[in-house]
Amino acid sequence: MQGMHKIWLIFDPRRTLVALFTFLAVLALLIHFLLLGTKDFNWLEDGSSLASAATNVTAQLNPIV
Repeated sequence: MQGMHKIWLIFDPRRTLVALFTFLAVLALLIHFLLLGTKDFNWLEDGSSLASAATNVTAQLNPIV
């Protein structure tokens, strides 16, 4: 474990961390867009149908006269 600090002599810490954070951000966006593309895990489409269903139920309970 005494030689672990020598890895930063090979890699520049600033460039390495920027590359790591960029990779993780791209990976997170890719995973989220893949989930949005599926039918089961698309939380945007599910929410809009629930909101419209709640509006229909409210309109039936409180009819405007």
